[in-house]
Amino acid sequence: MPESLDTPENSNYCFAMLTQKISRPGTSKVKTLLRTFLLLTAIWLSVAPLGGCSKKNDTPLFEESNRKSGEADPPVKDVPVDILSTQRAFSNVSKKVTPSVVNISTVSRKKVIQPFFEANPFFEDFFGGPQTRQNKSLGSGFLISKDGYIVTNDHVVRDAESIQVKLSNDKVYDAKVVGGDQKTDIAVIKINAADLPTAVLGDSDKLEVGQWAIAIGNPFGLDRTMTVGVISATGRSNMGIETYENFIQTDASINPGNSGGPLLNVYGEVVGINTAIVAAGQGIGFAIPVNMAKPVFAQLMAKGSVSRGYMGVTIQPITEELAKSFGLKQAKGALINDIITGGPADKAGVKQGDVITGLNGIEVKDPSHLQRLVAEAGIGKIVKMSIFRDGKALELSVTLASAENAPRQRQKVDRGGNHQEGEADLLGLIVENSDQDDGVVVIDALRGGAAAESGIKRGDVIVSINRSRIANTTEYARMLQQAGRTGSLTVLVRRGDASIYFALRIK
Repeated sequence: MPESLDTPENSNYCFAMLTQKISRPGTSKVKTLLRTFLLLTAIWLSVAPLGGCSKKNDTPLFEESNRKSGEADPPVKDVPVDILSTQRAFSNVSKKVTPSVVNISTVSRKKVIQPFFEANPFFEDFFGGPQTRQNKSLGSGFLISKDGYIVTNDHVVRDAESIQVKLSNDKVYDAKVVGGDQKTDIAVIKINAADLPTAVLGDSDKLEVGQWAIAIGNPFGLDRTMTVGVISATGRSNMGIETYENFIQTDASINPGNSGGPLLNVYGEVVGINTAIVAAGQGIGFAIPVNMAKPVFAQLMAKGSVSRGYMGVTIQPITEELAKSFGLKQAKGALINDIITGGPADKAGVKQGDVITGLNGIEVKDPSHLQRLVAEAGIGKIVKMSIFRDGKALELSVTLASAENAPRQRQKVDRGGNHQEGEADLLGLIVENSDQDDGVVVIDALRGGAAAESGIKRGDVIVSINRSRIANTTEYARMLQQAGRTGSLTVLVRRGDASIYFALRIK
């Protein structure tokens, strides 16, 4: 038989063979022709798609790359070596680190608010007490010890009635909370297991903007998802997320469920703990630096709670106006607006109106930065504080105490006195004497006045002008007259438990 029926010769051969088989003795010529026609039609219909009677066509249905033992060349033959190396680096990070990443699921109960019936005194009689509903949530974490200690975010496990941890081998364990710290949003949980793979902690202080950032976690319940981006920024603070903030910003995709998972460098080292996202933005995620987290979860593992250093001052930001008023070249540092009597700062000679510009050789950017540096310094540690006072730079040593032993802030004092008669002063204020011989009370702040525009309001107590104490309305008027010659002044106001500096310009 020929190899193919694609030629006329082959077609004649097939036809002759079929005709010979169909033509039998005693069969009429018409019947023979009819049988032949029907048979050939059936054969054609069955073999036409294959292109032949005896052998398949060798033409493939699709092209396959010879990188998979196919015959076709890949569309791009020469891939740059650095791209291949980067690809292998990401794959290696995933293989090495993923086993130490865990998925966390929690169950908690939250009170159901009934706005129309909550205030009804008979509501609980009918429905049997406060109504609650079960709330489930997902998060991530990573193992830091072979015996089952796991670091995650405090908000992932806070108020949880039950916690389950799923490992990369799909084993599920019940977990308990060892300790949590809301101020940094860090928690440690524990499972009963042994010989577990652990993550390696890196050095977040060495991070630079533009370096690769790799996030592994459990977004939307999708197990151990890996995303890649870069370090977008470091030292992000004043975000209003936590008390102590020093976030790493990254564009590596972080979604709900990533919270508590690791942020990694290309060496597979943990440099951050994924914590928050900007809901209205794309590619804006935040992670807690691992160097900031280490002392926190170390204390949580040791005693289940966190103790921080305490200086005994209240502080506020330096605005451009305050910087000019105090003679500072830049609007940096933390302005001390009040001192706790008997506290570490008071004992060290720190004064109200001092500007803290540095701590242990580190330049202080703003109050939140100082707050974090003091908290991380440790209880009982002696810190070197750089002070700017009356145009001069000073160095003071302060021994930090424990914030847990800090005295309570003074209570609010009801103040009386006779109202000052007449029109508002140069600042747009009407004040009266205090019954404590300590400042004057603002009884009215006219809209559009210099004081009202700067933020001073009714009920505030003005205790000093240009860093000179005032005891009554007479001293207040004299200081205001002197300050009026320069056109600007600095006013210290006590508002409830807080003291605040304001920089005003007289119109």
